Amino acid sequence: MKDPRIEREIARRRTFAIISHPDAGKTTLTEKLLLYSGVIQSAGLVKNRKGRLAKSDWMGMEQARGISITSSAMQFPYKGQMINVLDTPGHQDFSEDTYRTLTAADSAIMVLDAGKGVEAQTRKLFEVCRLRGIPILTFINKLDMPGRDPLELMAELEEALGIQACAFNWPIGSGREFRGVVDRREQELLLFTKTAAAGAQKSQIERFPIDDPRFEERLGAQTAEKVRDELELLEVAGNAFEEKAFLEGRITPTFFGSALTNFGLEPFFDTFVELAPSPYPRPVDLAEGGEGELDPNSPFSAFVFKIQANMDRRHRDCVAFMRICSGRFEPDMTVRHHRLGKEVRLTRPHSVVATERNTLEEAFAGDVVGVISRDLYHIGDTLSLEGGFDHKPLPFFQPELFARIAPVATSLRKRFDKGMRNLVAEGAVQVVWPESGPDQTLIGAVGKLQFEVLQYRLDDEYGVKTDLHYLPYECSAWLEDDGEGFQAPTTSLLAKDKRGRRVVLFQSIWDKRTAERMNPDHRLLDIA
Repeated sequence: MKDPRIEREIARRRTFAIISHPDAGKTTLTEKLLLYSGVIQSAGLVKNRKGRLAKSDWMGMEQARGISITSSAMQFPYKGQMINVLDTPGHQDFSEDTYRTLTAADSAIMVLDAGKGVEAQTRKLFEVCRLRGIPILTFINKLDMPGRDPLELMAELEEALGIQACAFNWPIGSGREFRGVVDRREQELLLFTKTAAAGAQKSQIERFPIDDPRFEERLGAQTAEKVRDELELLEVAGNAFEEKAFLEGRITPTFFGSALTNFGLEPFFDTFVELAPSPYPRPVDLAEGGEGELDPNSPFSAFVFKIQANMDRRHRDCVAFMRICSGRFEPDMTVRHHRLGKEVRLTRPHSVVATERNTLEEAFAGDVVGVISRDLYHIGDTLSLEGGFDHKPLPFFQPELFARIAPVATSLRKRFDKGMRNLVAEGAVQVVWPESGPDQTLIGAVGKLQFEVLQYRLDDEYGVKTDLHYLPYECSAWLEDDGEGFQAPTTSLLAKDKRGRRVVLFQSIWDKRTAERMNPDHRLLDIA
């Protein structure tokens, strides 16, 4: 029998990821959501002249560079709903972390730069959302800066991503002339007033109907006529919003605004919590074979999508972040750990906002909960009360760079080994061991910045300086089968990963294609 209270709590949840190309303003948008929810009283901008740091960026290197390197999971209430926001890295070198985080989301906010439109990393992240069927809302940011024509941006959004766009609001001016937006659903003009705090405080909004005489008085005859012409064009040629199409990922509600100045943010947040879906049934692999769906109102289950070491430097802990997929969670509950095949107790559960932890008394489907790991959990682990299924495995992506890494001082080998174990468990890099030749451990990454972060964290968190030597391999692939009889090009290297799967390292894409032609009976996989 379903518990009405659990159903109500699950219906309140909104669990979403924020995706964008680097520097589109996604972390600033996250910060302002905290401001408008009342969690913080003053927004600490990423590149604030006074030196404030973004609330969602906790790592020293993130704060120094003003970029997001790891995914942040934060929970807080907003106007009657419970928000779980997953702020993901925008840089392509950390796409694996972003991809895994998207498996924990029920919807996504896609942030575009009004001056640049759809960029390369945006396309990649959008495709992951499309593959998962995740509903997407689009926020076109930086209207306070010189940018492209809004109609041109809408057209590019549709053409580049193959999705219909429906403008929920429309900007009044741009750059220094950006004054507000028209709410198309309510047929209201929203004029914003800049605050003296330069975006650190909520902006003031003045609202009145677009047929009010003040519309032309405030905007001027020329601007008012231009806006009315654009609104009329949208009514005739624009896409009508359909909830079913949105939930199926075929249409994206689109909003214009400025995260820096707060123009257009509160109406966007309010519409988001109205439209974004609460937790819905998730596909699972059944123990007896085949696939099924897990209703969010079923007994407790969750999967681990992220592991983060050293969020608390004093205790050198390792936090496993799990997405609750069904039921109710309570502290110290005993659940089945599917991979280990044993019962475990979930102790010291908490939610996180940056480095600040809040102990949880309970949580529900849709929530993200952090538990102390102590080497007990791996990325992708399923936990449940009743068992009989596994949540879908999380993907591992083909490394494109490989290197050897070792401590500068051999006396620090133990610290180095501990740091590497923790950071590999996070998925910061992948490790492989050659099947022949010297006994050595190689590390692989999607991008060079991952290696820089690895070295930084080994030094900063474990006190170990390292030497890193790049290897001449630029792509790789997993063998779908055991690889018996596989003929590798002489320039390639056969190895095994930590799961025991055979992986081939190639010095060029040409070598990889040659290997495919030489071995028609073996499949090479870029995702495992």
